[in-house]
Amino acid sequence: MKTEEIMQETDEYVLHTYNRFPVVFERGEGVHLYDTDGKEYLDFAAGIAVFGLGYANREYNDALKDQIDHIIHTSNLYYNVPMAEAARKVAESCGMSKVFFTNSGTEAIEGAIKAARKYAWLRDGSSDHEIIAMKHSFHGRSLGALSVTGNTSYQEPFKPLIGGIRFAEFNDLKSVEESISDKTCAIIMETVQGEGGIYPAEKEFLQGVRKLCDEHDILLILDEIQCGMGRTGYLWAWQEFGVKPDIMTCAKALGCGVPVGCFVLNEKAASRSLVPGDHGSTYGGNPLATRAVSTVFDLFAKNHIVEHVKELTPYLEQKLDSLVAGHDFLAARRGKGFMQGLVVSGRPVGEIVSNALQNGLVVISAGSDVIRLVPPLVIEKEDIDEMIRRLEASF
Repeated sequence: MKTEEIMQETDEYVLHTYNRFPVVFERGEGVHLYDTDGKEYLDFAAGIAVFGLGYANREYNDALKDQIDHIIHTSNLYYNVPMAEAARKVAESCGMSKVFFTNSGTEAIEGAIKAARKYAWLRDGSSDHEIIAMKHSFHGRSLGALSVTGNTSYQEPFKPLIGGIRFAEFNDLKSVEESISDKTCAIIMETVQGEGGIYPAEKEFLQGVRKLCDEHDILLILDEIQCGMGRTGYLWAWQEFGVKPDIMTCAKALGCGVPVGCFVLNEKAASRSLVPGDHGSTYGGNPLATRAVSTVFDLFAKNHIVEHVKELTPYLEQKLDSLVAGHDFLAARRGKGFMQGLVVSGRPVGEIVSNALQNGLVVISAGSDVIRLVPPLVIEKEDIDEMIRRLEASF
């Protein structure tokens, strides 16, 4: 089929919930994508921070092919080898206790909310607990995840959402403290806000929230779906601050392309929350998905991915800072590691993103005024230089 025919067929049969760019990607190699017309693109979006290892990684692909030849699915009624291995690697990577595998980041958020509410219910027998979330946050599109997403434009058409949610100001400890009541069972936040505009948590804020949670027997839920798996130069973004959550959610680069997520609980949350019958998933822990997770952890360690991100971050930041200094409409750079945002002032971000695609550069937006850069974690200095050249040509 020709490119135009593929786009027409998609528009005819797929529900129109995305305004897609007029390109059909057919294959990938390393940090490059190729469309059906053979055009090459430098990818600094990674499928929205998913393809950490880049495209066509031979060891990753071979592992999945091998798993397909063994077994793809059995359900959670039985044990399987990849799930056991993947769960151990996830738990050991963060020093936490128990893992529940999901199909997506949104489902991981749903599970974390349920675990927090069950913890509080067992604590005091009440069913009217509250959760504190952050303004300008994003946690997903299901009703539960949407309820803790601090953006009314996402929420309005789907109300009523789940109740008992209060919103505080991100990086404002007093705002959080004033939101706590005797009904508060959890505080949920992204360690680095993604869709809201690439805002990292401040160390004092995160440490202060952890202290409040300890004082009031509140569970801290950190959403590492986008900022986790090495993207900030630490395997988990919270590790930079030494602030461990009670529950962590992750997805995206966890499977590097295979749809998989999980929520992870410390011993306190795991031992006093969900039990058999409380939560489940037909596909969660699927052998194919968890083989992907297990392989990703192996390849991250073998190829020193986290160390590579940390090593190259100063170079990326330097190049982006120079770009900001040279263009009046770029107001600032903010972010951590390979999760960076350029704040645009006075012109539409979408225009620049579209121009970039025409110039063979894949970038995306965050919020209403930020160019988001979340490339594969295997980019090199020459890829950064080429990104700068193509992005500047798109201005």
